[in-house]
Amino acid sequence: MKTVRLGIVGLGNMGSTHARSILEGRIQRLELAAVADSSPDRLALLPRVQGFRDADRLIASRLADAVLVATPHFDHASTGIKALKAGLHVMIEKPISVHKADAQLLLAAHRGRKGQIFAAMFNQRTDSCFRKIRELVRGGELGKIRRVNWIITNWFRTEAYYASGSWRATWAGEGGGVLLNQCPHNLDLLQWMFGMPRRVRAFCGFGRYHHIEVEDDVTAYLEFPNGANAVFITTTGEAPGTSHLEIAAENGRLVYENDQITYTRNDVPMSVFNRTSEELFGRPPTREIPVPTEGHGGQHNEILQNFTDAILDGKPLIAPAAEGIHSVELANAMLLSAWTGKTVELPLNGRLYERLLRKKITDSRFKKKKVRAGVAADFAKSFGR
Repeated sequence: MKTVRLGIVGLGNMGSTHARSILEGRIQRLELAAVADSSPDRLALLPRVQGFRDADRLIASRLADAVLVATPHFDHASTGIKALKAGLHVMIEKPISVHKADAQLLLAAHRGRKGQIFAAMFNQRTDSCFRKIRELVRGGELGKIRRVNWIITNWFRTEAYYASGSWRATWAGEGGGVLLNQCPHNLDLLQWMFGMPRRVRAFCGFGRYHHIEVEDDVTAYLEFPNGANAVFITTTGEAPGTSHLEIAAENGRLVYENDQITYTRNDVPMSVFNRTSEELFGRPPTREIPVPTEGHGGQHNEILQNFTDAILDGKPLIAPAAEGIHSVELANAMLLSAWTGKTVELPLNGRLYERLLRKKITDSRFKKKKVRAGVAADFAKSFGR
């Protein structure tokens, strides 16, 4: 095989963006062979590509060697399982599933399938800043991590955004709000850099800023096995918002903000200074350590290129799908904590969470405001934008 024939399932905002990148030749050795979407209007946007009204027909056509799943969230696991069982390589958009139980079924469908590439679209892993932070944390340069504070409030979304699709911001359509739509990236990076916590306590605002039934405001407290703790704050209702990551560690403080990393290093580790200093109000002397970075990386296109290279050359994946269950579990744990008003111990009981989510869907009496024709039309025509 010299090129990979890709089928895209779902031509919403992300699916159409990926399609444009491939058609414009931005990913080497990757060919857009087929697309599937229930909307004839969206299929009409790609008249030169074989179109299907559903994933089953695309998979059965054998026109594709690999499938990229970019459907609404609840279809990620079921479509991925079908493609895997058909022997296709699979890329799943974030999140890999709505809840942990489905994620486990999805990953089980890939188990034992050697040579079948299965990846997740965690494009933020290509950002040089996050790669560098992970290197400093995992490599031991920072020493033992004591505290992590991450405030991500630059995910601002308007009412028009939520009105652009009937599935958006509903328990039945997305299975959640900011945690399941915008923050899978941040939750993935959180565990990718620091590992999984052992317990979570979260407080969520449901429809605090928008006419939606799911969470658009989250404040969570996490405890890690090594004794470190973290505060994770996010919302789609604040503007201009910020993204501020601060790590307090044995050897100093690291801050990531405005696309820059500032590392203030202690000349003496803080616990050593604490035990040995005779000063009543002393603190370790510090110095600034330069942390060079090289931009935001190739993002979605780099993940697609890596996926292609993994299929054709055996290159290691940047974001294996098996790691996608962690961000799902974190999102589920935060919602479960908010629903029950209790601290949630990890690993999460996936079946319990699934039952409670299904009850949310069954009991929902939420009615969306009527979608304005202009918004719907703009969304349907947002090919690549």
